[in-house]
Amino acid sequence: GSPLTAEERRLRDKKHLNDITAARLPPLHHSPAKLLSIEESIAIQIRQKEAYEEMQAKLAAQKLAERLNVKMLRFEPEGEASMQYREVRDED
Repeated sequence: GSPLTAEERRLRDKKHLNDITAARLPPLHHSPAKLLSIEESIAIQIRQKEAYEEMQAKLAAQKLAERLNVKMLRFEPEGEASMQYREVRDED
């Protein structure tokens, strides 16, 4: 047979793939690169660094609390808890 051009081969392979499966890859759409000023770039980096450090601090506090087996309970000095410490008097 006659040799196929690259385009014809690509179309033939694509048609063959369409015959085999109905699965389709979604089209890839990327927004073009955006130029930022130095000030905008620095502001974004500072915000990202602060968010990262805040997340790291929360994670460290959580791990420390788990390691020390600290349990945070609600403190209700005027509520139910104060009733448990009253003296029990016998009516006799």
